[in-house]
Amino acid sequence: MVDRGLPRGPGSRRSRRWTLGIVVALVVAGVVVSGVRSATSPDEVPTLTDDEGRALVLRGFSTAGSAKSSPDGLPTLRPRDVSRENADMGTNFVRFLISWRAVEPRPGEYDQRYLDDVAERVDWYAERGYHVMLDMHQDLYGGGIVPGEALGNGAPAWATYTDGLPVGQHDMWELYYLEPGVVRAFDNFWNATGAHPELQEHYVDAWKVVAERFTDEPAVIAYDLMNEPYGGSLQGPAFEAGPLTSLYQSITDEIRTVDDSTWLCLEPQAMGVNWATPTGLGPVDDPREGPARIAYCPHLYPLPMDVGGGYTGTTKALVDGTVRTWLGNTMRTAERLGDVPVVLGEFGLDTTKPGALEYVDAVYDMADEHGFAIAYWSRDPGTWGPYDAKGEPRNLVDALDRPYPRSVAGEIGSIEAAEDGLEFEVQPSGDRVARVYLPPDFAAGAGRPEVTVSGAKVTGWHRKERELELTVDTGATEVEVRPGS
Repeated sequence: MVDRGLPRGPGSRRSRRWTLGIVVALVVAGVVVSGVRSATSPDEVPTLTDDEGRALVLRGFSTAGSAKSSPDGLPTLRPRDVSRENADMGTNFVRFLISWRAVEPRPGEYDQRYLDDVAERVDWYAERGYHVMLDMHQDLYGGGIVPGEALGNGAPAWATYTDGLPVGQHDMWELYYLEPGVVRAFDNFWNATGAHPELQEHYVDAWKVVAERFTDEPAVIAYDLMNEPYGGSLQGPAFEAGPLTSLYQSITDEIRTVDDSTWLCLEPQAMGVNWATPTGLGPVDDPREGPARIAYCPHLYPLPMDVGGGYTGTTKALVDGTVRTWLGNTMRTAERLGDVPVVLGEFGLDTTKPGALEYVDAVYDMADEHGFAIAYWSRDPGTWGPYDAKGEPRNLVDALDRPYPRSVAGEIGSIEAAEDGLEFEVQPSGDRVARVYLPPDFAAGAGRPEVTVSGAKVTGWHRKERELELTVDTGATEVEVRPGS
């Protein structure tokens, strides 16, 4: 597990080899366990739906790592940045980082000005047709684990109890998770010490305040209840099936007292699951009337790539095997949690590495085939992001500018996107309208694009959004859109 928003030193080769060896052993063990658990998994998962019941295909970014350490808890972002991202890559989704420290800066006191500032940014996205997921972000618990140093983020200092245990210094950021002070901070949050049962109560109440503020905002489609949970001294299935599932149930119950429609996104523990080990996360009951609105939201960081490798040779083979195992585990977990949608809340890499864009294409192809939403990490400038420090587009922009159906009245199945065509499976209902994003390279020209469509009729072209409006033919099960007349 690597922090993708904080600087890291080079580290010693010995410590890197030691850490890599230990974690590879854990991943291999997890792969074996996952293979024993089940040999089959479903082919697709349902998608998130809007309030009108339309199936949504969501493509966008986690925005942004700059919010982790900013004094106001907000990312470095302007309205024109949202407009540019939408124009350059056709994104329609954002996983927007918020933090407990900013929501509740003092015990029981909630910063309405901060929530207003978040709402202002949600409006920037709403005005451009985006769907927003609010992500309560944390890494290494919070900034209070080592006061005055930019290490952790998320929890407020008043809710941080290390009980005087040390937090040493490391060149490798992820090794901080093993420090006694960090472990104790998490143990106190999960009440493993029995000393601070109030901490989870505060966290649950903070979520209720957020949900109450955004329940009437149509653009906010989901709440990501905790970024990359970590169990402290309790790890694996015992943590996920126990304290983590219990917390998610408490948050769900409390949110539903003020918001009965927004999707709730459940993340597994990051340690291991990001690398393809199975999760022990348990089902969460949604008390809302009607079908549950629960989604499973894992992250994907294959270990050989996450420690700095490219996507070539032996590393590529290892990464491909990791992704296949991760996919099988993810599909089975989504089924076990109640046939829920999947949001790939984070994946990304340094796109200057060999084969990086091939890997990006492979992950997006996987998401298209199986019905996942995606929030790429991240919208920050640099070698992982779409723009450089001067705001110039990088290689990722072209890689992510792909055709896709944004919404369908009915159900949507597998999607296949390429330069020479877009195909997607449908089970239309209602008005049978589908809205499809087409990149400039796919359908050039200022006017209505020249495309050949089968399985549907073209009923409109929204030039600014580059969105083709289709009415799916009665009885059609597949729609194809190809350049040229």
